[in-house]
Amino acid sequence: MSDHRRLTEKQKKWIAGTGIFLFLLLSALIFFFAGKPLIRFAQEPERFRAWVDEQGVLAPIAFLGMLILQIVVAAIPGEPLEIAAGYAFGALEGTLLCLFGAFLGRVAVFLLVRRFGTRAVDVFFPLEKLNTLSFLQNKKRLTLWVFFLFFLPGTPKDLLCYVVGLTDLPLKSWLLICAVAPFPSIVTSTIGGDALGMGNYMFALVVFIVTMAISGGGLLAYRAICRARERSES
Repeated sequence: MSDHRRLTEKQKKWIAGTGIFLFLLLSALIFFFAGKPLIRFAQEPERFRAWVDEQGVLAPIAFLGMLILQIVVAAIPGEPLEIAAGYAFGALEGTLLCLFGAFLGRVAVFLLVRRFGTRAVDVFFPLEKLNTLSFLQNKKRLTLWVFFLFFLPGTPKDLLCYVVGLTDLPLKSWLLICAVAPFPSIVTSTIGGDALGMGNYMFALVVFIVTMAISGGGLLAYRAICRARERSES
């Protein structure tokens, strides 16, 4: 009976390891076939827009793949992609694409962490980083904290996606937060990108300056919250 139990545990570990490997392989394939051209063209706005026009109906699908990958891998900065979306697709369509892509990516990360636990987190982030976010273990205010951190521009949302998966936040609450909270930070980037595409450079500059100021303030607030919680727990 004990041999069978040990074999079962080994099978579970093998399945978990295989699942993570296949997930990473799929992410790499998406990056190679969809992500690389999008990153390259995003650095050259005119070529990027021309590429989007050439792809037709496939362009939004490829771009969604890149957005999902950016959330999952978390090493690719999201803001340039959001600006590129506004430039190539326009403010409205670009915002909707970014919101939908971020929603799918963050739900995927949440479910991945719920399935594999800290093993999935450790693939992308050192577990030591999670210690600075221990205040998210406060069950009474968990939903409010998570919504606030995803609503506030400048916070490390990609890291937070993995942390939230380790908490007791209900899936339905996470779905609502992913659908609503990221709107302010995304729409400012896509509006700025759309202004660049329309040749309204002064307006784009103002949008980006305001966005950077708000994001900087959000990042400072986030760090202050983390430091305050660390001092209160020590």
